[in-house]
Amino acid sequence: MIQSQPRPESFGLPSDTGGRDLGIFMPMANGGWILSKNAPTLDGSYDYNLKAARLAEDIGLDFIMAMAKYRGYGGETQHWNTSLDSPMLMAGLAQATSRVKVWATVHTILQNPAVTAKMIATLDQISHGRAGLNVVTGSYKGEFSQMGAWPEGVDHDERYVLATEWIRGIKALWTQDSVTMAGKHFTLDDCMSNPKPSRAPFLVCAGTSKVGIEFTANEMDALFLSGGNVEELAKASADAKAEAAGHGAKIRTYSMMTVVFGDTDEAAEETAARFRAGFDEEALHGMMRAYGFLDSEIGKENAFTQKARSTFMTPHVLGTPETVTARLSEIFEKTSLDGLMLIFPDYHAALPIFGEKVLPTLRERFPSRMEPAHG
Repeated sequence: MIQSQPRPESFGLPSDTGGRDLGIFMPMANGGWILSKNAPTLDGSYDYNLKAARLAEDIGLDFIMAMAKYRGYGGETQHWNTSLDSPMLMAGLAQATSRVKVWATVHTILQNPAVTAKMIATLDQISHGRAGLNVVTGSYKGEFSQMGAWPEGVDHDERYVLATEWIRGIKALWTQDSVTMAGKHFTLDDCMSNPKPSRAPFLVCAGTSKVGIEFTANEMDALFLSGGNVEELAKASADAKAEAAGHGAKIRTYSMMTVVFGDTDEAAEETAARFRAGFDEEALHGMMRAYGFLDSEIGKENAFTQKARSTFMTPHVLGTPETVTARLSEIFEKTSLDGLMLIFPDYHAALPIFGEKVLPTLRERFPSRMEPAHG
């Protein structure tokens, strides 16, 4: 098996400037990240995403990222039943932008490493060095078994063995003339992949288990974390960075955050209450099935359902632009997070507000750390 090797100077984590990265999670599936029939209609279309990406670039955000989804959650809203292909979407958006980083998602159990290596190298050319890869090891059995792609007997920890072979094969193909690898899950025989990326695509994942963080420390540049409040985020980020340091590595940590604006804080709270009033219970059940809950468990209250009933699929901040600025500043001040990936109920309406009334203050306090693209 190929061993992980240091990448050349032009391939690796950009220097630490002490700043923060800000980007958006592209709304590439219908319904966005709010499980409610009362939320603004997001159709997940390319045209909607194109406008959102251009707005993100225009206001000065650092990156855009798209998930990969192959089966929705159904319910009254048919949540995520319509979704775009992640690498193809990001290729289109790379052509339509010139500065924001473009990060595509690929599931390790769905794509051969040689195919992925060429896809992302192509994205690197289209974007002139702005490409990134979000690596997902796969936890949605129903989503993949529908296409006969779920590897039976490959449990949680073994999926990281598979992912390690996968990403090491990709990195070797990006840097070596020919790659031969006889792994447990993948075989490459005098395999060639050209062109090479002009610089190392930025590598991110969201594996927060012990084995997931170990995988991130050894193979990735950054880790997405979850946390319901500032204290949880601070602990998660500190623990992840300490774990990485134990492996002799430095990683960046990011988190997702949904932002809901209002003319007053009370108005923003009322908007959130309206979303909660339209909660799509059946879509929640579809989500639980996707995460592997048994039908006998779905009707019962547990920590998962209690969290989901907020209707927000991520932590969120509500209020006026001034309140949102204060809350996001607090997150950066009290945690070691390196960035946030933002979500909005209506990207087209919210991004101009964020760019005019929130971002200038955040940039003054926490400058961007992203290296410029080239080409």
